[in-house]
Amino acid sequence: MRVYPNYYENDFYRQQEKLASDILRAINGEYSAIQCYERIARLAPNERVRRQIREIREDEQRHYNEFVRIYTRMTGGQPNVQAIEGCPSTYREGLDFAFHDEQETVDFYHRIALETTSPDVREAFRNAAADEQNHAVWFLYFMTAGR
Repeated sequence: MRVYPNYYENDFYRQQEKLASDILRAINGEYSAIQCYERIARLAPNERVRRQIREIREDEQRHYNEFVRIYTRMTGGQPNVQAIEGCPSTYREGLDFAFHDEQETVDFYHRIALETTSPDVREAFRNAAADEQNHAVWFLYFMTAGR
């Protein structure tokens, strides 16, 4: 009798490795955003804008914590967290950077939600994608309101 490798099992492990890698990328992206948005908030022209950017930063912190929880549960280990992006040094450049980063993150999170088989992961990334889209709208508003 000939024994064939279990392709489905190998495929499952590859999918899990990719998911863990994507979640780690999301963790590092959230970590980077947390750092950057604090800088942008300090540069903001008034307290109302500062408050809103800090509220966005709190959402990013919540996403970060949720993704670390998922990653830890999935891999059994803690993520190696590092900032993966720099942050512009001026308010206007920071807004532009944040807007584009949020928009790209929406697409990335939707892809993760579509590719996973885990209902918990799918829900976490769908919710985070909705938040990121909302953040992009705020950053776009701040970019256009200052003109």
